[in-house]
Amino acid sequence: MVKQERAARTRETLMQAAAEAFDRDGYRTTTLSRVSKAAGISIGALTFHFPAKDDLADAVQVRGGSITRDVVGRVTADPERPLHSVVDLTLELARLLEKEALVRAAARLSRERQIGSADWPSTWLPTVERLLRTATERELRPGIDPAAVRALVVHLLTGAEAQLRCTRAARKERESVESQLTAIWHVVLRGIAADGTYPADDIGHGRPQDDPAGRQGL
Repeated sequence: MVKQERAARTRETLMQAAAEAFDRDGYRTTTLSRVSKAAGISIGALTFHFPAKDDLADAVQVRGGSITRDVVGRVTADPERPLHSVVDLTLELARLLEKEALVRAAARLSRERQIGSADWPSTWLPTVERLLRTATERELRPGIDPAAVRALVVHLLTGAEAQLRCTRAARKERESVESQLTAIWHVVLRGIAADGTYPADDIGHGRPQDDPAGRQGL
């Protein structure tokens, strides 16, 4: 039992170090030796748990996707307010990207490795599409194409991730990407939301504020 717990802790330490390396340097530049050094764990112990870089990247993507799916489930639990849920999910995912290296790494690895089974957008995009199909009947103005709103969400989150990388050095001095996306949604909803269905002051309210990664005990 003690050995199993120690092995689990070692895997978590290695995945966290790998996530930070993949997030910062990308898949091609990251090496097992760099991850080993950053984690403070021998290369032999690393390759015991993850024999190749692909195995380590797979594990990071799976964990980042799992963290994301947990957030998606919590944020979109109210079926009566689909457009609210789409907005809240966008903001929560931006918050998650900002705070959680495993999620940022999963997003970057999805692009660089193009492995469909661990594709980060697949953890949230189908839910956005489902919500928007419902919102067409309840909350969107007549004539608003749900596909355009879907594309907006994709671009907002892609832009949020890119900005986090470009402004890494000045991160402590700038406005959060969640705040920036909130301001953007204030503008957008004036054009797409049916009258009275989404008051501007309601943006972002009611979202869960607990540990974004759901990683208690790791």
